[in-house]
Amino acid sequence: MDSRAIAERLVHARLRAEPLPAFPNSLPASLDAAYATQDCAIALWPDTIAGWKVGRIDPPWLERLGEERLVGPIFAHGVRPAAPGEVVEFPVFEGGFAAAEAEFVFRLMADAPPEKTAWTVDEAAQLGWTVHAGIETAGSPLAAINALGPLAVVCDFGNNAGLLLGPEVTGWHAHDFASLTCETLIDGRPVGRGGALSLPGGPLAALAFALQRCARRGRALARGALVSTGATTGIHALRSGQQVCVRFAGVAELHGRAVPAKV
Repeated sequence: MDSRAIAERLVHARLRAEPLPAFPNSLPASLDAAYATQDCAIALWPDTIAGWKVGRIDPPWLERLGEERLVGPIFAHGVRPAAPGEVVEFPVFEGGFAAAEAEFVFRLMADAPPEKTAWTVDEAAQLGWTVHAGIETAGSPLAAINALGPLAVVCDFGNNAGLLLGPEVTGWHAHDFASLTCETLIDGRPVGRGGALSLPGGPLAALAFALQRCARRGRALARGALVSTGATTGIHALRSGQQVCVRFAGVAELHGRAVPAKV
């Protein structure tokens, strides 16, 4: 089954909010092949890209694939403003996979040069940006997506289903990411603590990766693009009806409620 056929199956399941019992045919053989499937799916999806989520690739996949991270698109209709204290509803695929992840999110204030396809952390630090509190609403019609590994994750939009975008983080010293900490609760029960430096290399390493991977695909990031940099307190599975709260110390509390995805 070719990239387009796999993409069609994945997109069809998302649009109809139908669970997938298994990955459509065999997994791609490489990251490049998985991104080719993702590109086909992006072309089929009836929305524009607002930004990108960054996820980790852990051992043993790291040794096999040779990259520490992956990216997936965040679509414009999936970005939901989250005012402090407000409970924001977000859709989950019943019978599929759903999770909430506390994340720090960059908003670019300048275009990345489209011809630049290699980025260091220092270069990413010099690109204009602001930092926001956020919650990635991870999700897929494929319940076993994480167990199948990063090749499946890349194919299906990086296992992203949206982003709750909170306020800008202010009053901190530039690049002092150690001061950015948070705690996640599901239905009022603490499930994880962490911070920006819970991510290997910190958020700027994730930003540099997104800039590089996207540029190499002909998708250089533009002013206004969002980059959600990775789960800081863990990946917290949830189901329809449950609530997530993330307390970003000194910034805000963000609240979300999972509801069934609709056609």
